[in-house]
Amino acid sequence: MNSAGQTADDGRIDIEPIAHIRTAFPTKFGIPRQSGLVSELEGEIVFEPKYRDPDALRGIETFSHLWLIWGFSENEPENEREGFRALVRPPRLGGNEKRGVFATRSPFRPNNLGLSVVELAGVEKTKNRGSVLKVRGADLMDGTPIYDVKPYLAYADAVEHAQGGFAEDPDAGMLDVVMSDEQREALGEKAGELAHVLARDPRPAYHDNPRRVYCLEYGDWDVRFEVKGDTLAVVSVDERFA
Repeated sequence: MNSAGQTADDGRIDIEPIAHIRTAFPTKFGIPRQSGLVSELEGEIVFEPKYRDPDALRGIETFSHLWLIWGFSENEPENEREGFRALVRPPRLGGNEKRGVFATRSPFRPNNLGLSVVELAGVEKTKNRGSVLKVRGADLMDGTPIYDVKPYLAYADAVEHAQGGFAEDPDAGMLDVVMSDEQREALGEKAGELAHVLARDPRPAYHDNPRRVYCLEYGDWDVRFEVKGDTLAVVSVDERFA
C-alpha cells in the first residue's frame, strides 16, 4: 500500500482527505446543481489535524476564490455498482435524454471526483480546529471530503466566450418562492439563503406532481414545500432538534 499521493507501478494513486466541509445540507436533496448558483450559501472547510499547519495557508487570503477538489462520498464506486457507465441522464435535460458521462457533470463517474469554485469569505483561527476557511457558494453536502484546495486564477481559469453546451442558461427553470412571514421569522437570517435554494427547484428533474409535498433538510430545519406550475410554496418549517 502506498502512502497518500504516491503513484503505484500500475499508475494508480492513493489519496486521502485533507479536510471536510461543513454546510447546511445533511443530505443530497436540495443541494444546488453547480457551485456559485446560490452565492449566499455559507460553509466551513475544516482541515484534518495532519494538515493544520498554519504555513499551509500562508497567502491564501489574497485570493477571492478557490478551487475545491472533492469526493462524491455518498456514491457507490463504479466497480461495486454495475461497472463503467458511459451514458448518463443529466437533470438539466429533464432526466429523459442521455449524454456521455465525460460530457456532463454527473456524480456517477469512474473516480467519483468533483470540482467546485467557491468564494473565500475569510480565514478563522480557532483553538480546536486550526485555521478554518469560510467559503460561500459551495454545492456540497455536509461532511464531504476535500482532497485539495487551489487558488482560482481569473486570467487562467475564466475563459472568455466559452460555450456551455446543453447547460448554457444557469437560470432555466427558476421558481417563484412563497414563504409566510412566520416561516421567515422562524428561519431568521437563513430565510433569504433558503429562498434562493428553493428557487432553483430542488426536486428531481423527472418529478412534476403538484399534490406531492417534499421535505428538505436544511440546517436545523425540516422544510416542507409543494410546487404548482412555476410557484413553490413553503408548507411548513419545523425545527428538527427542538
